[in-house]
Amino acid sequence: MTRFESVARWASHAPLALALAVGIPLGAAAQPADLRPEAIKLLRASTDFLAKQKQFSVETRNSLEIVTKTGQKIQFNHRADATVQRPNKLRAERTGDLVEQTFFYDGKSLTLLNKSNKVYATTAAPDTLDGMLEFARTKLDIVAPGGDLFATNAYDILMTDVTEGFVVGKAVIAGVRCDHLAFRAPHVDWQIWIQEGPQPLPRKLVITTRDVINAPQFSVEVTRWNLAPKLTLQTFAFTPPKGGQKVEFLPISAGAK
Repeated sequence: MTRFESVARWASHAPLALALAVGIPLGAAAQPADLRPEAIKLLRASTDFLAKQKQFSVETRNSLEIVTKTGQKIQFNHRADATVQRPNKLRAERTGDLVEQTFFYDGKSLTLLNKSNKVYATTAAPDTLDGMLEFARTKLDIVAPGGDLFATNAYDILMTDVTEGFVVGKAVIAGVRCDHLAFRAPHVDWQIWIQEGPQPLPRKLVITTRDVINAPQFSVEVTRWNLAPKLTLQTFAFTPPKGGQKVEFLPISAGAK
């Protein structure tokens, strides 16, 4: 699992999973080896709904597990907040045990700022949110907090290589009644809790990496959605901090040697 070692590494690439042990009802204990239509319908409704929102902000609490060489799990916690304005604006902030960083995208460039030491990197970026997220992931090895869910093709991204999916049942996340779904792909299991009603927003996401010893997990729980935030151009604009140090992003090819 990658760590936040430089301004060019925003986070672990693959989500890694949950800090809570979720009790699955007895009726759902035997996972079906296929994709159930109801699970697909609920997930599609959620991703389509979010893709249609012209602007929104979201506040989350996250837990990340790593596994030591001796097989012991260590958990780290952080907060990640994001603001999106379609088609080409994003600001995301992550603070916690491992990192204090802010991600800016204004439709022309993306910037990553390490707030603790005032180090930042800026580069030209594609002129759409989807294009920028793909560029950041494939060219710079940067994953913006919540990026997969913010893409207009979030359903396709989430369902890549998925072979199984079913509805676990009903659950309550942060006081909100949700549908609990579970999916399986070759290397990961993932769960999502989707708010009931006319606004089927994701409320929790848990991803378990099965091909790493002791299956480390990553969890994201939404504490607040705002579908009508007050935004200005300054919301997404980056101003270098006084005394800040500019560095260059480290391309994936350079870090792969």
